[in-house]
Amino acid sequence: MDKMRRTQGWIAAIAAMTMAAPAAAESILFVGNSFTFGANSPVMRYRPDLVRDLNREGIGGVPALFKTFAEQAGQDWTVSLETAGGRDLAFHYEHKRREIDARWDVVILQGYSTLDAQRPGDPTRHAEAAGSIAAMMRRANPRVRVELISTWSRADLTYRVPSPWRGRAVTAMAEDLAVANAGVLRRFPEISGTIPVGQAWNRAWAERVADPNPYDGIAFGQVDLWTWDQYHASAAGYYLEALVIFGKVTGFDVRRLGEQERAARDLGLEPRLVARLQAIAHAEVTAVTP
Repeated sequence: MDKMRRTQGWIAAIAAMTMAAPAAAESILFVGNSFTFGANSPVMRYRPDLVRDLNREGIGGVPALFKTFAEQAGQDWTVSLETAGGRDLAFHYEHKRREIDARWDVVILQGYSTLDAQRPGDPTRHAEAAGSIAAMMRRANPRVRVELISTWSRADLTYRVPSPWRGRAVTAMAEDLAVANAGVLRRFPEISGTIPVGQAWNRAWAERVADPNPYDGIAFGQVDLWTWDQYHASAAGYYLEALVIFGKVTGFDVRRLGEQERAARDLGLEPRLVARLQAIAHAEVTAVTP
């Protein structure tokens, strides 16, 4: 009887220790280019100590913003990134498999701003690469969640530089990119969903939080989501991107971060703007897509 009681006691103790042990952190990998690492803004070098840069370039970028949000939301994430400026997803699949082929819980894919550098607007190369990376990730972890970012419209290609989007509404490029990514999802079921960053930018213009044309001056009370090259994002633009990604991946209501959110303060963003960007991100993430 004593032996049985001792055995039961050991079992109970082991069970209690198991229940008390903290859950392992979820892992997330960001694969992308300058739109992920925050080029031409202070976001690029923001808190690189928070993340693991697989290319060892000392980049924090949007992944570091994600990690900062997670800490404030009480979520435990290990965040890694593998980025290369001016590159598409095919480059990462062809040249960076050694770095990224591992077991991840979530993988975020961000492709070239025009889908294809040689054939702007053509989704063929983008889709094939996204599908190949997703299949590789599923071989490493059949339960991995792969999300594909739909990026924003470029002001330079809308207003100045010859492109398929010149002369069209500033929202058109983001809408076309989102449609292309929806087609990728239908073709490759290994990809779990898309992240509507470009649509959030469109919403910011519609709600007059951001000015849609930086070439004619920025309206009073509005913000420029692009940086000086009217191509990459400003700190506010990358901040909105990070909010949308975090809200979509975690399901957390980013409005709860509040206007005094830590990364926003570090980047010098005006508190009222921060609250408005959080509201826009939440609205876009929770919008019902037909």
